[in-house]
Formats: sequence, C-alpha cells, structure tokens
Amino acid sequence: MAELLKGKPVADALTETVKNKVTELKEKGMTPTFAILRVGEKENDLAYERGARKRAAACGIEIREALLPEDTTDTALQDTIRELNQDPSVHGILMFRPLPKNLDERAACALIDPAKDVDGITAGSMAGVYAGNGLGFCPCTAQSVMEILKFYGVDPKGKRAVVVGRSLVIGRPVAMLLLQANATVTICHTKTVDLPEVARNAQILVCAAGHEGAVGKDCFSEDQVVIDVGINYSKTLNKLVGDADFAAAEGIVSAITPVPGGVGSVTTAVLMDHVVRAAAR
Repeated sequence: MAELLKGKPVADALTETVKNKVTELKEKGMTPTFAILRVGEKENDLAYERGARKRAAACGIEIREALLPEDTTDTALQDTIRELNQDPSVHGILMFRPLPKNLDERAACALIDPAKDVDGITAGSMAGVYAGNGLGFCPCTAQSVMEILKFYGVDPKGKRAVVVGRSLVIGRPVAMLLLQANATVTICHTKTVDLPEVARNAQILVCAAGHEGAVGKDCFSEDQVVIDVGINYSKTLNKLVGDADFAAAEGIVSAITPVPGGVGSVTTAVLMDHVVRAAAR
C-alpha cells in the first residue's frame, strides 16, 4: 500500500514557521496584514475565506475586508484595488476568482501590485516564477506541491517529473518550480500522444488536469510519488475525489496525496507564508 502524504502535518509545520516570523516582525513594530477582496458571496469563496481566516488567526496575521456586491462595477473594483495598493499597512491582496462575468478580470488582475500579489495571479508574479529570480509569488496551490515534497523528503533533483495539466494556476508554475529544483520535467495535456506511457515513466507525477479520472491505472508505476492537485465532486462515489484514480494508484505507487486532506489543506499555510514574506520585504 502506498504511503499517504497528508497535508495537515505539512500545513502545521509551515504555520509554526510563519508564527515565528510574525513574532519577529511584531517585535519590530510591524503586523503582517492582508486584504481579502471578494465580489459577491459564492460558496466556494466563502469556504476558502473561512479557512484563510482560521489560518491567519493561528499565525497572528491580520485581515482587512474589501467586500463588494455581486453587481459592482469595474470602476468600483479597480478603485478598491488602487486603494489597497497604496495602503502601506496592507502587505498582501487576495482577490477571489473567477469574478462575475460583468467584470473585466484580466484588467483587475493586471492592476494589483505584484509586490502585494500573494496568490500569484499577476503577470509580474508569473514572470518571477518563470525567471526563477525570487520576485513576486507563485500561486499558492502550486507552491503547496513543493512544500509537500520537501516535508516528506522527496528531492526532485535528477528525477523525472511529469505534470498532467498546463494551466497558469497550477500546471505551468508547478513545472517551473520542479525545473528550478533540478527535476527533468515533462508537461502533458489533452493533446499528448500516449499519456499513460509518458506518465508511467515519471518518478514524480503531478495530477493537475482538473477533472475526475484524468489519470488512470495505466499511468502509474512502482516507486512513483503522486501529487494529486485535483478537487472534483464525484456523482458516482458521492464524495470529493482528485484527478487520479486513487483506488488504483494506492496499490501500485509508493506514495500519494489523498483528496481531500492533501494539497488543498496546505494552500492557506502557503498563503500566510507569502503574506509574511511580503511584509518582511
């Protein structure tokens, strides 16, 4: 049976590190603070917000609210972003997406100061990730993958890594982070010829396709570490599942993250780490 790479101990360890950094900053007269910028009240946003608030309280980080109604205008949203950019007491901005369809999401993202972009959604942050120059912040979910590998002693150096998925939120930034960690990286997608053959040769397999069952039994091999980023509701199983066929993988691979309880549980801890790093800068 595969080892379960649970996210809770990773998140707890990272939270302790962040708490110590917060204490040091407070001793210097600075309280790390980030703003939650939310338009409307979508349940997914509210659920993530509850988790972020709980993690922030555990770390000693303060939160500012920037809450706008569902029918807000581009002008009101962009004015709010400008105010947060210019407020020296706000070190990070977390804007929930997707925004309502009546709003220009691309323009809103572009307006956020990359120095305060703690969830890696601006072009400036992405450029920093791809250049590997330490500027900006990586998307929290992508960084969570690396935190899990580090915590469980999986060094990507010299290993073959396959990322299934090429989104700007997870697939591509994860691939860049693995590359910076000296893995040999292949990115797969819906047009990949013979995906199972490519995936089976991976020593580290990251599943970030975004739909249930995208990575099946024929993609797994012995001694493989599988990081499943997907979160999907399975009508057949009546529960949350990942992108990987967990039941099949568990009997083949050496280690795998569960869903839920894996990557997702680390993201808010990574977010707090980004806020503290932004404040320290």
